[in-house]
Amino acid sequence: MRGFSCGRRMLAVLSAVALLGGCALGSAGQDQAGAPRPVGAVTMVVPFAAGGGSDISGRAMAAGLTSVRPQMRVDVDNREGGQGAVAYSYLLSKAGSPNYLLATETSLLVLPLSVDVAFSYRSFTPIMKLGEDYTLLVALPSSPITSCAQAVDQSRHRRVLAGISGALGPDAVVFSEMERVAGGDFDTVPYEGGGETMAAVLGGQVELASLNPSEVMGQLRAGELKALCVFADQRYTYPQLADIPTSVEQGIPVSFAQFRGMIAPGGLSPEATEHWISAARSFAESPAYTEYVASEFLQPRVAFGQDFAAYLEESEKLVAQVVRR
Repeated sequence: MRGFSCGRRMLAVLSAVALLGGCALGSAGQDQAGAPRPVGAVTMVVPFAAGGGSDISGRAMAAGLTSVRPQMRVDVDNREGGQGAVAYSYLLSKAGSPNYLLATETSLLVLPLSVDVAFSYRSFTPIMKLGEDYTLLVALPSSPITSCAQAVDQSRHRRVLAGISGALGPDAVVFSEMERVAGGDFDTVPYEGGGETMAAVLGGQVELASLNPSEVMGQLRAGELKALCVFADQRYTYPQLADIPTSVEQGIPVSFAQFRGMIAPGGLSPEATEHWISAARSFAESPAYTEYVASEFLQPRVAFGQDFAAYLEESEKLVAQVVRR
């Protein structure tokens, strides 16, 4: 994948900048370090720009936590840059503080496997895995490409530009897998989030894009985009998505789920860790969680604390097979 290697070099530079910024914040960032629970307002850090799936997830978690803990205030802070590295480096500087959370997803695993950053998922405290999110391959209705299989075939014979959210995120993984298992050859163009990727495909800057269902549902309903496939083993059961064939059905054996989750800084006290896991469990049992999952078309597969950490460990092994090939 020609764009993948280019994005890799770009991210190495951006990550270095992010790490320098994180170091500068370190001494001033130990807010309430070691405290058993947050004091005052809590910050939900979002690693990508407003409008994408991570932003939607972060805002849903912030609102959901306050719905089950009315005395709590959670502010959302979008810290995009470095394909997520800026936000993770920022959270790294908040070690021990229960006043910070981060809306995480698969870039937490991909970044440390791909570039020289000072963190891995082990640097943080896993709180909750909200669910799993399979992406769609979409194009303008006027595009001659009508399926994932045809996208692979076209990429072998001509230049096909594909927009992705993050140079090394889940979208990059699915295109990399399409090349590995099916012989495609795509030019990927990384953007900072789903909103920018959406604008690029709608504006014709790229021909294809990998986007989450929640990011693209409005455009599908309006006929502004068409879905070529979902990168999954089985079709979605949501009525709005049930007619979209899987990549596997089309002879492209690529299935990859992005997880959505919540982490806290590393070094939390046991009391602070339990505080957030308890709040997360209450959120998972609330109408706010049910509404979020349905509105974002997620698979509601939850995990908390050590179970979330075990999921991350297994997922890291899978991602490493793709990223390090």
